[in-house]
Amino acid sequence: MGKITYTTMSADDPALHQAYEEGLAAATARIGQTHPLLIDGEKRFTEETYTERSPIDSEVVVGIYSQASDDDVDDAIATARAFQSEWESTPWRERVAIVRRAAEIMEEETPLLAGFLSLEIGKNRLEALGDVSEGAAFAHYYCDWLEEAGGLERAMGAYGVGDTNHSVLRPWGVWAIISPFNFPVALVSSPTSAALLTGNTVVLKPSNTGALGSLLLADIFARAGLPSGALQVITGGDEAGDRLAHSDHVDGVTFTGSYDVGMYLYRTVAASRPKPVVCEMGGKNPAVVTASADLDLAAEGVMRAAFGLSGQKCSANSRVYVERPAFEEFVDLLTRKTAEVEVGDPRRRDIFLGPVIDQDAVERFRSAVAEVRQAGGEVLAGGEVVTDGDLARGNFLQPTVVTAPQESWVWEKELFVPFVAVTAVDSLDEGIDKSNDTIFGLTAGVFAGTDEEVDRFFERIQAGVVYANRRAGSTTGAWPDIQPFGGWKGSGTSGAGSGGPWYMRSYVREQARTLIRE
Repeated sequence: MGKITYTTMSADDPALHQAYEEGLAAATARIGQTHPLLIDGEKRFTEETYTERSPIDSEVVVGIYSQASDDDVDDAIATARAFQSEWESTPWRERVAIVRRAAEIMEEETPLLAGFLSLEIGKNRLEALGDVSEGAAFAHYYCDWLEEAGGLERAMGAYGVGDTNHSVLRPWGVWAIISPFNFPVALVSSPTSAALLTGNTVVLKPSNTGALGSLLLADIFARAGLPSGALQVITGGDEAGDRLAHSDHVDGVTFTGSYDVGMYLYRTVAASRPKPVVCEMGGKNPAVVTASADLDLAAEGVMRAAFGLSGQKCSANSRVYVERPAFEEFVDLLTRKTAEVEVGDPRRRDIFLGPVIDQDAVERFRSAVAEVRQAGGEVLAGGEVVTDGDLARGNFLQPTVVTAPQESWVWEKELFVPFVAVTAVDSLDEGIDKSNDTIFGLTAGVFAGTDEEVDRFFERIQAGVVYANRRAGSTTGAWPDIQPFGGWKGSGTSGAGSGGPWYMRSYVREQARTLIRE
């Protein structure tokens, strides 16, 4: 099976499709089970449960998850704290070997894991395979980084009085990870691998929607040889996540999710003592198209970034500013490409656009379409909920392109649905100004025919991940060791992108050691 990334636009490899379909069949046979909390190797079932249903078909139960009580959360933290010093004292090469083996198991079981993700999240096969491949790539990259660095200790200079001096990067201690639904493997593997490699123990609290992927990943780490004290998994709702993040016995937090929740955690988690709070939040990601651009390339790139995973990526392209001379032709190309996108069951080989995750997303979509019409805008393509045949049992939406007045809130709010707004601007600089007029700063893209325009965009745009002339996705598709993924402004707090050379620095603190031998 060939390598799949988010830039893979099609896959004609029969072996890949056969492997996926076999994995999907195996996953289908295994869904619907009741899952426990995982605390110190114990499978702890609870009376309270959450039932997760597939966004493809609400009659299909993906999993039933135990819900952590306050005592369960506290027990998970206490277990992680009790084991942390032993895990830190484990030689770093042994930690690398365990995480490396977990990455290898992800690779070996990619078709099966992808099948679960299609059922659980509604990902098409390339998105599902990509999610698993990215999870493995994150783990490999951080292992490579640690090996290339030669560990976490570096010799420093000396006064010349019999002294030796070292800088040692040490773990913070117990690390809480609160993960989202949309990338259950990749966005769990990245912080979990980074935290474990640097000697932290981890308490993971995934979203109830998407929890199965996290539980499968925890099982992979256990099979790779990770001691039970190093990783705890507690499924539950917002209350469990809030208790975990605010515990005095948690030393660092990674949260991936909405701006509102991320900013709440950023303001409150470190209120009693300094501790790292790594919040990876959303985006209202723009693309700018200049009159000199290849407009077919631009329309393809915008379409793929706006509607990939049904717009449920924090990097999704939701705003487009087009120089006026190119506006009509660009809009014509974009709407025609959008009309060609078939909405359907993502398990089918030919489907690009599957469902959104739940009925809350459907209602956000309806609200946004109604706002466009009420504000005097126009729905140029899509705009409807899909209720044909078997799709009526799922959460399917038409990919939607709109124009709207600049005062409309559709230009400001992150929607997480297949919905993109376009408008004309008089210049590249006006497009950049409008792009920057947001609380967010995650990703951005430009389509331009000259290096001068691209350079001006890169210099002025306020975003952590930027692309130029990218057919595979105007604002989406970052990959470990290629594009570090992290946001500016209200999209991120650490200033270091995951899958990049500075990401693991968030999980350690420096200790300077001096020894004098007279």
